[in-house]
Amino acid sequence: MVVNGLALLALWAPLAVAAPGAPGHSHRTFAAGAPGDPKKPARTVEVVMKETDDGKMLFVPDRVEAKRGEQIRFVLKNVGKVDHEFMLDTPARNAKHKIEMQTNPDMEHDDPNGKRLAPGQRSELVWRISKGGTFEFACLIPGHYEAGMHGTALVK
Repeated sequence: MVVNGLALLALWAPLAVAAPGAPGHSHRTFAAGAPGDPKKPARTVEVVMKETDDGKMLFVPDRVEAKRGEQIRFVLKNVGKVDHEFMLDTPARNAKHKIEMQTNPDMEHDDPNGKRLAPGQRSELVWRISKGGTFEFACLIPGHYEAGMHGTALVK
C-alpha cells in the first residue's frame, strides 16, 4: 500500500510544480473572446508600447474598436527601454491580475490574450472577438498601469 501511495505521489508531483501561481490565477478562460486562428483572415492592429520623457508609459493607440465576431492580429512592438506587457481582458479581471503581479512582478506572460516583451521585441497575438462590450488592454507590471499604460477595446 505504501508503494502505491509513493507511486501516486510521484505521478502528482510534476503536476503540482506546473500549476498556475496564485489561487484563481488561470489563463484557461477568457472574458474578451477567444484565441484566434492565425491561418484565417484577420485585421491587423499595430500596438506600440513605450515610455515618455516625463515618466508616462503608454500604448499607441490606446483605443481599439472592433466588431463582434471579428478576428484581430495585434502586432505588438516594445519601443521602450523597459519590459512591457499587453494583457487583453475585462477591467475587473485585469485589476485582479494586477494585484497578483504586485506579489510576483517577474511573472512573464506568453498567453493567448497577453504577451510580455523586452525592449526592442516584437510579437503577435491573434484574437477572435466573440463577445461585445468594453474590454481593456493593460500592462500589469507593477507601476506601469498607474503610469498610464492601459487602453480600451470597444466591441460593438
